[in-house]
Amino acid sequence: MTVPNQGEWLAELLRQVAQQLSRMAVGYDQIATELHRANLIELQSIFVERLDRAIDDPTLALSSITGLSDEKRRQMLNANAQYSLILMAHRVGHIDRSELLGYLKVLHGNDAFAEYWQRSAAARWNLPSDSFEARVGRAVDAIMDERLEDIEEWWVVGSEADGA
Repeated sequence: MTVPNQGEWLAELLRQVAQQLSRMAVGYDQIATELHRANLIELQSIFVERLDRAIDDPTLALSSITGLSDEKRRQMLNANAQYSLILMAHRVGHIDRSELLGYLKVLHGNDAFAEYWQRSAAARWNLPSDSFEARVGRAVDAIMDERLEDIEEWWVVGSEADGA
């Protein structure tokens, strides 16, 4: 039986330590990702709770949309809540890009959402152009401008791979 020299032994020990650290880093990344998702979900639940309160009592609503009846303000807040929940479902991986676009296409057919989208346009102008919200906002803008001449084509949503 041969005994490795000290240099070989030390090199092997360092290789093993590096492998363990690499496995730990992967585990840490997974934990960090899950914590991030959990925090997003918690934040969204707080947001929805606040929106629910504002829907119940429109005097609590903090909005740049003014000049609305209580009923109309409730509709706008509800449209915002629906839109936000769809975005959150995508962010946490519950729905994929195609489903996100499909849900947004469904929303676009709702008159209250269409009005909300038009009235809230100014709020989206200040978003960083490369942010998730701004990118989705541009997609919704395109959907809102879409001409729905052929109802069958309306439901066709491209895959991420083809860039649609």
